[in-house]
Amino acid sequence: MSLKKHPSANNTYETERLILRPMSREDRDFIFELYNRPKFIQHIGNRNVNTIEDAENYILNRFTPQIERLGFGNYLLVTKEGNEKVGAVGIFEREGLDIVDIGYSLLEEFEGKGYAFEAAQKVKSIGMDEFGLSKISAIISKDNVSSQNLIEKLGLKFKKHVILPGESEELNYYETE
Repeated sequence: MSLKKHPSANNTYETERLILRPMSREDRDFIFELYNRPKFIQHIGNRNVNTIEDAENYILNRFTPQIERLGFGNYLLVTKEGNEKVGAVGIFEREGLDIVDIGYSLLEEFEGKGYAFEAAQKVKSIGMDEFGLSKISAIISKDNVSSQNLIEKLGLKFKKHVILPGESEELNYYETE
């Protein structure tokens, strides 16, 4: 039996300044760059994306199956003005968490402009309004204060500390009320 592709798998969304479209293999160069930035590795972790081919496989093996199955997943953020790839935002199924979690990362040169909040707010509403998710969670490293502030501004509240399977770092866990 083959899985049918979710009807929303190819949906593109817009905010005031951004276009959010599902990650695809064409974004491998961007994922390679983003995932190898020191700040990404520090706050999110080393995903062992060491080559462009690794980046493509990460997209095809991690992002594409979820979005095809559930209709939502990881989105590339592109500015409407200038058509620049600035980051990624998504809602993810994650081992060790009962509730899907929201995650985002930007290239440092685009931080501080409100893009992450704008995109995260949109993805939260996609998850809850379009897909009927009753709750969304977030996991953030304890030293990532700017991300903690963003998540609280989104309306998620700190609940506890968690350690994900196969990881050693204790993370802050947030959840919608």
